[in-house]
Amino acid sequence: MFRLRFIALLGAGLLTAGAAAAQTPAAAPADTIRLTLPQAEQQFFQNNLAVLAQQYNVTVAQAQAVQARLIDNPTLYVEQDVLRRRISRPVVPEGTAGSEAVVSVQQLFSLAGRRKAAGLAAQQGAVVEQYNLQDLLRNLRYQLRTTFYDVYFKQQTLKAYATEISSLTRTVGLYQTQYEKGNVALKEVIRLRAFLFTLQSERQTLLNDVASDQTDLHVLLRDATASQFAPQVDTRRTRDLTLTGYPEQALIDTALVRRTDLNARRATLQQQNLNLKLQQKLAVPDLAVGYTYDKAGSYINNYNALTLGMAVPLFNRNQGNIQVAKAQIASSQLLVDQQQLVVQSEVHQAYQLAARNDELFQNTDRDTAPFARLMVGIEQSYAKRILSVVEYLDFFESYKNNLVQLNTLRANRVRAFEQLNFAVGKPVFRADQ
Repeated sequence: MFRLRFIALLGAGLLTAGAAAAQTPAAAPADTIRLTLPQAEQQFFQNNLAVLAQQYNVTVAQAQAVQARLIDNPTLYVEQDVLRRRISRPVVPEGTAGSEAVVSVQQLFSLAGRRKAAGLAAQQGAVVEQYNLQDLLRNLRYQLRTTFYDVYFKQQTLKAYATEISSLTRTVGLYQTQYEKGNVALKEVIRLRAFLFTLQSERQTLLNDVASDQTDLHVLLRDATASQFAPQVDTRRTRDLTLTGYPEQALIDTALVRRTDLNARRATLQQQNLNLKLQQKLAVPDLAVGYTYDKAGSYINNYNALTLGMAVPLFNRNQGNIQVAKAQIASSQLLVDQQQLVVQSEVHQAYQLAARNDELFQNTDRDTAPFARLMVGIEQSYAKRILSVVEYLDFFESYKNNLVQLNTLRANRVRAFEQLNFAVGKPVFRADQ
């Protein structure tokens, strides 16, 4: 009679506590920020410090292109006799002034289109920096999106851990009370406590991972507050992600056109070609044209003369720099070819990864409702002592593993699609629009 009363009280306590927990939603911390992915991306584009710094590099390159096209300033030379002594000559020409003064103006003219070639080469450098900015955005955007989804699915897993730990904690408390009354064996309480500690340790490891991801989000979004981000994801859209209608070769062709790192290599190759033209034009010397006025220092007063000057290219015809430019072109061409192979390989690997994860996802039973109903029956059976503690914990762990692995599968699948977007260089697959 006492045993039946004990079972009834224990079962009622477990079921009542479980029902209360199920009906009481977990209150969100006051400093939690609910954030959608479009909101996160907008804040990222506006505030990220690395992006803002790279934008200045583009501005610098554009300013250098302007500078390369500027015409050289004229040179003005003035000479004046400060003592203003009278000129003493054996024969003093009539009208000689009482002091000497010289004025000379000279302008350098670039021949063979050197200034235009320098401007084109510098402008191409700005194009390279623009592609570098776009590639930085591509990398940081990929980090933002994957971290966003990782935090979301890890937080979903943490909710499962919280529910299971809460339920098991109540069970341990009730069995501890019954042990103190001598109704259950100590080994049963120890087994329950050991499993509870395992759940708490796993949860703490996951909390550490989420904290690291939260730090990355704060840096990416330039958020200096101590708030915690709670990503909001429409799981219906993530379920609808599919490779159907997107053949691998079509994505490779898109990547060969859109990948900013590849385009940066191509722009660098073009810059080296323009630099070769510039170095060839630098072999042609510049022409200096000038005017000189000498008041009283020449064979006549008020001497006026036109001056022309040019370096004679006998020894230095810029041969070394021309050879350097040719070598840089050959090197840049090899780097372009290599990057094309890298792009093709990365798209292929990302496509295969997305296909495998999607296939596993589609072939997995993702309905957790039967497991939840089963766990209710398991708890009732354990409370009635129909199941042993080993069987109860085995079912409990299976249920927990199912929830954790299902969230991991969802996260891995979304990450695989994001990795494919990253490899293609274009957001082909999106669950936030």
